Amino acid sequence: MRLKTFYAKNMTEAMQMIRESLGDDAIIVATGEEPSRGGVRVTAAMDEPAFEIGDDAGDNWLQYDDEQDDNAVAEELTDTLLRHAVPEDVMDHMISCATVMGYDDIGIALVSTIEELFSFSPLPQGNAQKPLMLIGPPGAGKTLAAAKIAARGTLNGLNIGVVSADTARAGGVEQLRALTDLMKITLHKAQSPISLRNITESLDPRSDQVVIDTAGLNPFDTNDVRTLARMMSAVDAQPVLVLPAGIDAEEAGEIARVFATLGTEHIMPTRVDTARRLGNLLSAAHQGGLSFCDYSDTTSVAEGLTPMSALALAKLFMPRL
Repeated sequence: MRLKTFYAKNMTEAMQMIRESLGDDAIIVATGEEPSRGGVRVTAAMDEPAFEIGDDAGDNWLQYDDEQDDNAVAEELTDTLLRHAVPEDVMDHMISCATVMGYDDIGIALVSTIEELFSFSPLPQGNAQKPLMLIGPPGAGKTLAAAKIAARGTLNGLNIGVVSADTARAGGVEQLRALTDLMKITLHKAQSPISLRNITESLDPRSDQVVIDTAGLNPFDTNDVRTLARMMSAVDAQPVLVLPAGIDAEEAGEIARVFATLGTEHIMPTRVDTARRLGNLLSAAHQGGLSFCDYSDTTSVAEGLTPMSALALAKLFMPRL
């Protein structure tokens, strides 16, 4: 299969370019707007013509094999990204990157492409210079993630401080306390930015790690965003966007952009084990310019979190690797 991307002022003009270049049998793989060029972007594909034996069959056969190897990788990568509902703009970047690299092994191509286009920064498992503040939409799994970080630190022999700023939601503090009590960790409640700052400052000198669980917020509600911004400005913490896998990819990108404007630089995927389409994770990282840290693929607190890497992310998209 041969892939080619076209840029035009509108879809009609792009279709004309595709017909002239690839013929009427071309298949549209991806489309999207291209604001920087003032038009649209369309990626099309077509099957290669059958090989014909002629006088120069030897040279053509070698060239045909090389093209088939490249096309096979691009085709399998395209199928994988489409299956995971990866947005068209992200998919276009990944396919283009893989094509330029020219690897003939899909595993190497996928890992190398992810490593080139995305960044990774696992959470510290030892002493942390700043408190970790878990933020995100409601139901993303922030409270469970906070418990997992605390459990991992406790098992590593660290002194862990845990703070809950999720005091408005019914049962928010109680849920986390039930988990911290098992680890014999005192849970502190912060009901305002001032109390959060005071608690964090008191914990910081005697804690190897401080974890702050925050209330879920509607990223499209101005009041919710302002409330979180006040909490974030009260302490010098490392904010981490906790985002569940499997949600709409375009919406995930919009959510990530909102949290990025608040100073968020890291994303922690959750519920990876219950999702079959992970395109939203790539969309969020791409749209928000976020680095992957750790990810959660189990509800077990004891098993904790797994540091994310290019290889780990590639295996999530293509388990047979």
